[in-house]
Amino acid sequence: MEKGKPQIYIKHSDIKRRIKELANQINNDYKEKIPIFIGVLNGSFIFLSDLIREIKINCEIDFFKLSSYGDRKISTGQVKMLKELNCEVKGRDIIIVEDIVDSGLSMTFIRDLILKQKPSSFKIATLLYKKEVTKINFGLDYVGFEIPNKFVVGYGLDFAQKYRNLNGIYVL
Repeated sequence: MEKGKPQIYIKHSDIKRRIKELANQINNDYKEKIPIFIGVLNGSFIFLSDLIREIKINCEIDFFKLSSYGDRKISTGQVKMLKELNCEVKGRDIIIVEDIVDSGLSMTFIRDLILKQKPSSFKIATLLYKKEVTKINFGLDYVGFEIPNKFVVGYGLDFAQKYRNLNGIYVL
């Protein structure tokens, strides 16, 4: 492949298989409940879309929109709320759906914000997890793939709003 072009890292077929496995776990964990899946825009929309189609229990969906990157590859270190939730969190079972947890900054922000609203339960589902660089003091409940500290795009993940439409996960 040309220099500077994305190179395949995780194939679409592997992503689909893993999403089915995660959905089966969630279906079992929430048999008697009606969770609210909260997607973190923009990156999680493809993952959430595919995940929700594998969910067999009743559920609701809402979205956050945050920014900590702008058009850069490295986080600015500050999280800004660009779209708030429309749902009531108190007393509900919440599953945050994220495309990637890398530094952990956004996930810590979301977790603190949601827990202040006293949900019945709170879990995190992420397609990708960069465990070696994440600085969080809590666990992730549903992890698609643990990956090394590489800058990845595709399947909803972007660089300066580009590459989201790629079918798999690519290293840029």
